Amino acid sequence: MELRNKRILVTGGAGFLGRHLVERLERAGCRHVIVPRRAEFDLTHPDAVWRLLRHARPQVVIHLAALVGGIQANRAEPGTFIHKNLAMGTHLIDASSRLGVEKFVLIGTICSYPKLTPVPFRESDLWNGYPEETNAPYGLAKKVLAIQLQAYHQQFGLNGINLLLVNLYGPGDNFDPATSHVVPGLIRKCDEARQSGAPVVKAWGTGRPTREFLYVEDAARAIQLAAETLNSPEPVNVGSGEEISIADLARLIAFKIGFRGRIQFDPSQPDGQPRRRLEVSRAWELFGFRAATSLPDGLDKTLEWYLSQQRTLPCAA
Repeated sequence: MELRNKRILVTGGAGFLGRHLVERLERAGCRHVIVPRRAEFDLTHPDAVWRLLRHARPQVVIHLAALVGGIQANRAEPGTFIHKNLAMGTHLIDASSRLGVEKFVLIGTICSYPKLTPVPFRESDLWNGYPEETNAPYGLAKKVLAIQLQAYHQQFGLNGINLLLVNLYGPGDNFDPATSHVVPGLIRKCDEARQSGAPVVKAWGTGRPTREFLYVEDAARAIQLAAETLNSPEPVNVGSGEEISIADLARLIAFKIGFRGRIQFDPSQPDGQPRRRLEVSRAWELFGFRAATSLPDGLDKTLEWYLSQQRTLPCAA
């Protein structure tokens, strides 16, 4: 599919990943990129979804809008996480199919995988167990939407694709202490400890779990490539294929930001999933994507942005 002359609706286009994707599409010559605003279109309500699609008349829908957060946020509001993510996706898929959208791009999540998935995670393992409990409502909502996409492809011919993204990080990430993911959370904690002279940074869990991270600009490139070339609703992993323990990640961030104190882990708090690393060969085979940004280089770019924006970031409670 040639995207440049298509009308492309990017839900969540004003968010972290969305801003990078919209900028990339516009640099690629896409002249009709529509970014809806939540204040005008609440996508959890079907009437708002229909009003948006009739107004925007998109040929391609890229569904990035989601309620996301770290373990703390997922534990605090599991009902909200499953309801809002499921509602937004199911209304958008249904309306897109009925109104003749040419391609629907669903952004799934690695949180949908079973808690004890063999490493590296393969797409064929997606249904072999229940997700890790702390983020199961979010992961299960995305799994249901994946099934809806496949069902609408089978019954109505909707051309939908489903990309399973790992944890993202990069410039423009969410550094709010209450809702941030692990990379921005550790960056902020280490920087504030460095500035205050605190000897210890406290972190959740044991530090032993591993995670895989993908730089946000690499993720935007993967979505563009998949939207252009992929035509199947079967899930495809999108990541770097590399893992690092939370303890090693914390030490790397502390070193880069200049914090020389101690990282103290709190084992009374949950670790989340024990290990995460994707088998990513399918993305290369199907649409030519490989991550181009190493974790150390991506962290350098993220830290540079964070330090330039400190005065505008939300304060800790």
